[in-house]
Amino acid sequence: MQPPSRSERSPTTALLLGLVITLAVVVAYSAYIRVQLAGLRKLQSDMVDRGRKDSLQLLRLQNDLNTIALAMRDMLDAGEPYPLIAWSAQFERVRGDLDSALRLEEQYTEVHRTPEQRAYLSQQLFQFWDAVDRMFGLARDGKDSEARDQIRLSLQARQAALGTAVSRLLVENNEGEQQAAGQIAKIYDGVQRQLYIFLTAALIAIALTSLYLIRSNRQIFARLATLSEQRSDLAQKLIATQESTLRHISRELHDEFGQVLTAIGSLLSRVEKQVPQGAPLREDLQEVREIAQSTLNNIRTLSQALHPVLLDEQGLESTLDWYIPTVEHQTGLKLHYEKSGAAFPLDGNAGVQVYRVLQEALNNVKRHAGAQEAWIRLQFDEDAISLEVEDHGRGFAPDARHQGIGLVGMRERAELVGGTLQIVRREGGGTIVRLVVPMEKVEAHGG
Repeated sequence: MQPPSRSERSPTTALLLGLVITLAVVVAYSAYIRVQLAGLRKLQSDMVDRGRKDSLQLLRLQNDLNTIALAMRDMLDAGEPYPLIAWSAQFERVRGDLDSALRLEEQYTEVHRTPEQRAYLSQQLFQFWDAVDRMFGLARDGKDSEARDQIRLSLQARQAALGTAVSRLLVENNEGEQQAAGQIAKIYDGVQRQLYIFLTAALIAIALTSLYLIRSNRQIFARLATLSEQRSDLAQKLIATQESTLRHISRELHDEFGQVLTAIGSLLSRVEKQVPQGAPLREDLQEVREIAQSTLNNIRTLSQALHPVLLDEQGLESTLDWYIPTVEHQTGLKLHYEKSGAAFPLDGNAGVQVYRVLQEALNNVKRHAGAQEAWIRLQFDEDAISLEVEDHGRGFAPDARHQGIGLVGMRERAELVGGTLQIVRREGGGTIVRLVVPMEKVEAHGG
């Protein structure tokens, strides 16, 4: 046996390979997306979120420094009724808030700044508070003039430098946030671009797979159609050969053997007339003649069963008028035969196939239905002829996987004349076999 050609091979292997490749691409793309999202989360956590929290603490520092600047301005006001030492409590409160904000700010700047950058603000604040302590020391010693000079010459400059440093850090944070936003947008653009590429590749893969499936299915169905056509042609040839053989055997039996037995009977009758009455030979000749006549009757019956001569000579309707009472007598079935519609002559081949379907249907009633009667309906319509055989027996559910040769033969005969065969379960038990042959199919065969 030759191996199947490439066009006839199953597409399963190629489809499985395509599925494996597709799954591998999906897994790889999922890993890529996961890495990108992890990087995005880290970027948001380390840069954006920390930067915003750092900016909040820097704003807190800036607000406290502004509070100190206002306080020092009031302390330098000559019309201020309170002594300088009275401001020490407010400075202590601001100092505690500044220290707390600075500690938090140092935690959030751990990623963004070097240790030297982080130490700069602390050193500047330490030097500022050291100068504040010296100023309040002068104030406690009653040296308000020198203390105010300390404020004017040192503290205000240090406060302005601290404010400038905090403002610069705020600007750096804003720039960092903008850079992080740009990096996030870049990641989003990359993921989006990769997603479009993946979707495009997936759509192309789906399209190619669909085209491959369509091509494979078309080849498979074309092959099935060819095999079905070959099977139908073979079945039709077998049926035609069978009918031709049966017709030939029937005619041989009817013509050759029938004529021989008829001649033998005639010879026996003449010999019998020449034998005296009461002679033993006369009785033997009569017995042989009866046997010959019985054999002749059996041969004619067998000839009719193989292929009724009436089908060729008088058509389907007359053949059924003879056949149904014959079957009723031979099988013991009670058959109810109904005809309706205006009868028209059928093509010889169509008549044979309808007759064979009826034969097989009645055989099934006798062998399998367990019924003692059946209803036969032959209907001539304007556009079709239909034959129904109904029984009220045990019935059966036709299964295409377990059909007997008889049912297959009936379907093939129906297809041979362009008709349709239905075998349905009857409500209440039993089976209905229905054959419908379109008129134009009959005429086409007749033409």
